[in-house]
Amino acid sequence: MKIFVGISGASGAIYAGSLLRALDGLGHDYTACFSDHAVEVLASEAGEGDPARERVLERFAGEWGIAQLAQRTISPDEMGSAFASGSHLAQAAVICPCSMSTLACVAGGITMNLIHRVADVMLKESRPLVLVPRETPLGETHLANMLRVKRAGAILVPAMPAFYHRPRRIEDLADFITGKVLDVLGVEHDLFARWQGAR
Repeated sequence: MKIFVGISGASGAIYAGSLLRALDGLGHDYTACFSDHAVEVLASEAGEGDPARERVLERFAGEWGIAQLAQRTISPDEMGSAFASGSHLAQAAVICPCSMSTLACVAGGITMNLIHRVADVMLKESRPLVLVPRETPLGETHLANMLRVKRAGAILVPAMPAFYHRPRRIEDLADFITGKVLDVLGVEHDLFARWQGAR
């Protein structure tokens, strides 16, 4: 599956790391796009002293064991990318995590960078667009924008992990959300134990 993964500037680099590692391990054709604010958040959450984009992404790739991330990463300024056109047959796009600013741009059809444009393309072409919003508490504007993108055809998978699978590590919580994203994309995985019920 050819998947575009946008990483925006919301707190939650762990969610992006979990998703990219899973796609890498499952052998899917993905392209990652880190917004400028995403790189700042990655550096902050890692306690990285050097905020340079290449250094931050190199450390992030090493931490998550994603050997080919540099070759699979595209600049958010590359608006001439094939992904910016509906004629490019990307099968799905995921924005993980999705900041409230990015959500607002998607809801309003505003394309200030490649991540926004790809989201717009997915909606107009009726292809899967999965948003992983990460914010709390939620304001009325946030909720209105979520409803707007849902009505436009996006799939919302909020970063709200469950606990029935008895997570033992913080990575287990992130993997649960990744598993939910892969579920809605129809991608098989074994990232968490599924609920079996009483029988």
